[in-house]
Amino acid sequence: MAQRKAFLLRLDPATHEALQRWADADLRSLNAQIEYLLRRALREAARLPAGSGEPGRGPAGTGGGQ
Repeated sequence: MAQRKAFLLRLDPATHEALQRWADADLRSLNAQIEYLLRRALREAARLPAGSGEPGRGPAGTGGGQ
């Protein structure tokens, strides 16, 4: 399993609340929701390295993600 990096992210309260509601609706933790959105944005911008599937969800593009 790949090593995970931790870092502090400062958000304004309105953004935090909106992300938390979205995460709750998608049945994810706030951290998982932010990572999901970042990975989706990287994939759409063609900036995610090949073979960088979502951790624990199988290879990218196999339908394993939500």
